Amino acid sequence: MPAFLKLSSVAVLMLLAIMALGPENWQPRTGLGWEFDHFVGYFVVTTFICLAWPRPMVVGPVIMAFGSALEGLQAFTPDRSSNVVAALYGAGGALAAALLAELYKRVFSRLRPASYFSSRESGSLKR
Repeated sequence: MPAFLKLSSVAVLMLLAIMALGPENWQPRTGLGWEFDHFVGYFVVTTFICLAWPRPMVVGPVIMAFGSALEGLQAFTPDRSSNVVAALYGAGGALAAALLAELYKRVFSRLRPASYFSSRESGSLKR
């Protein structure tokens, strides 16, 4: 299963690059504004990739840089232009997802004691 998630995350990044650098009508739009689309899009992509690569504080900055690079490369496409504010919205979505994933990881690693199951099998329960 982890290999499938890692392969899927690479496919998602490739799809993101195709949508960002392809024709403008290839980009899905919600109708709520490009700001919302960039933030939520990168939030969802980063959350998905954090499932496959469980180091959110590495994944987040990588996705932020990847999104900024894609935004910069849009200057070379015939029907688009690069936008610094759009890159910031995308980076904000990636950062928010990475921080939430890190918080989730830290909270639930402390709530689930590792010694509980090993002591339960030996017959004594440590508290």
